[in-house]
Amino acid sequence: MAKHDLDPNYLDPNYEPVVNHSDNTPFHQVLAARMQRRTVMKGSVGAALASVMGLGLAACGSDDDASPATSGNVATTDLGFKAVATSSANEVVVPEGYSSEAFLPWGTPITGSYPAYRADGTNTGADQEQQVGMHHDGMHFFPIDQKAGGNSSTEGLLVMNHEYINQGALHANGPTSAADNGGFRPADEVRKEVAAHGVSVVHIKRDSSGKWDVVFGSPFNRRITGNTEMDIRGPVRGYSKLITKYSPDATETRGTLNNCSMGPTPWGTYLTAEENWHGYFANGDVTQPREQIRHGVGSSSRYDWELADSGDDQYVRFNVSTIGATAADDYRNEANTYGYMVEIDPFTPESKPQKRTALGRFGHEGVIFAPVKEGQPVVCYSGDDSRFEYIYKFVSSKPYYAATAGGYLLDEGTLYVAQFNDDGSGDWLPLDLENADFKARVDAALGTTVGDVAFSGFENQADVLLNSRLAADIAGATTMDRPEWGAVDPNSGQVYFTLTNNSNRGKPGFEGVNAANPNELNNTGHIIRWSEEGNDHSATSFDWDIFVFAGEQGTETVVDGEVIVSLTDDNIFNSPDGLWFDYNGRLWIQTDGSDAAPYQNNMMLAANPETREIKRFFVGPQGCEVTGVVSTPDVKTLFVNIQHPDGNWPDASDPRPRDATVIVTRDDGGVIGA
Repeated sequence: MAKHDLDPNYLDPNYEPVVNHSDNTPFHQVLAARMQRRTVMKGSVGAALASVMGLGLAACGSDDDASPATSGNVATTDLGFKAVATSSANEVVVPEGYSSEAFLPWGTPITGSYPAYRADGTNTGADQEQQVGMHHDGMHFFPIDQKAGGNSSTEGLLVMNHEYINQGALHANGPTSAADNGGFRPADEVRKEVAAHGVSVVHIKRDSSGKWDVVFGSPFNRRITGNTEMDIRGPVRGYSKLITKYSPDATETRGTLNNCSMGPTPWGTYLTAEENWHGYFANGDVTQPREQIRHGVGSSSRYDWELADSGDDQYVRFNVSTIGATAADDYRNEANTYGYMVEIDPFTPESKPQKRTALGRFGHEGVIFAPVKEGQPVVCYSGDDSRFEYIYKFVSSKPYYAATAGGYLLDEGTLYVAQFNDDGSGDWLPLDLENADFKARVDAALGTTVGDVAFSGFENQADVLLNSRLAADIAGATTMDRPEWGAVDPNSGQVYFTLTNNSNRGKPGFEGVNAANPNELNNTGHIIRWSEEGNDHSATSFDWDIFVFAGEQGTETVVDGEVIVSLTDDNIFNSPDGLWFDYNGRLWIQTDGSDAAPYQNNMMLAANPETREIKRFFVGPQGCEVTGVVSTPDVKTLFVNIQHPDGNWPDASDPRPRDATVIVTRDDGGVIGA
């Protein structure tokens, strides 16, 4: 896996603990059907590994005879650039005829008094609250005239997530450990670390020479951090298991953390995902509630924020032990206010972020919305990025109307979890106590042990959503190999998800393969896709196939005996992570995996979804993850995020590596990828 030497606390993917032991898909069921499948993986990695060809998907021919995807005025999805080679250099590599430059590195001042970044690490916590955060991840570009129906490609709001931190680089002399400081962490160090998390909203503009810069003084520039006040919305709002000293009525909380991917909504707001939030909390109780057990909350926290020497409640809250007489006297329920998609309105800087609980509580990697139609429900998908976890879908109860649409559409609806069947079909299983099938499964599980949880039922629907993982276990969902980013093809409507890897698949004591995740010891990952029945994204059934298996040179994805993809030096990759369709229908694939030979530095590739042609477009600097990608509406400026670079990048003279956004343009001013 990728090196993360800069933060010894970050163990990807092992920081996403295996906490699902429900064994939903017995191996013998998969083995019995193995010889009947139509899609297989072959190559230098070993024997053929089987999966399913979705019965309802558009037919795919070879690269030689398939035509490029077109839809009305939508541009061709051909890949008109020369693939770049793999690289181990400490620089960004883009194709011939393209240029790149680093932009908005960690510490860039964007608001308030605009405190300058200090290369010696002496910026304070207050400074960091006014600067771009650390470890850039998912992002989106909102045209400045979007609210008026415009699509400016020269000015807008770039909104980006900051997943976690490099403590060593953040402080002048590294972090002060509690063990060396009388059992406490310095409060300003903790304040700075909390502030380096969250979201940055940056007003940017391109000048006449083509250079992008921050619009200083803009009222839209904003930081949302791990301490920002937030509302709890949806069915879990007011539920007793969210009562804290800060919010005795369980309607508010503070902060958003471990923000990985995101999703722009159809009404022009931004949803940020809370992924590995479990590691920020510590519980010293002898026994823990299932809401913590099923997510891996431990007796110690990732950064020891609860040990801040100020004793302030904004840090004490990370201790979720039972301390007070009631839940209103301590923070035993604080962790229950995390694990959601959080809605932010970038054009209303005074607005309060909203935690949308109807979308479920788990390790959200991100969210992707299906195309919306007037009078129809809103549909969105989300992956739970841990080994043996699930893919979810939310369908709103209320219909979408462009004139009145807003976040309220995400507060009422049905949360489903995916079941991928061996024959290439799939079913969306409702996690709803009013559904007879789900209720019957819940009743049958009463008094049993589900994974590591002694199951005693759900109090109400809020309890189901608070325990989405446990509910999915009981429903019988298909365990997946770290489902991460999703993307919906704007031409075909098909839904794609990256399954990054799962080195424990098939190991003794762990679940074996299933049809959708057919590789034992899956170190390189694959990309799955499906078509909803009748091309209706609110449908409860679908057909699926595997788009491509990642791996070394010679790895083949074979359909009905025909090689559809054979990886070469131009497109070998491992551990697909980020995924995005541009406005012309090209699929962009980003990686977070091994940087050893033959792959070397992590990368971004472009794919034609119709022909499955794949080419490497971008290689990042040493030690980084390439994550987060979006373009301007004209697809002539591409923004790509670089997270946790190893060396002194992007400035070799700076003693500290800095996460940054990379701006990619064509030298002739043309469309990216064409």
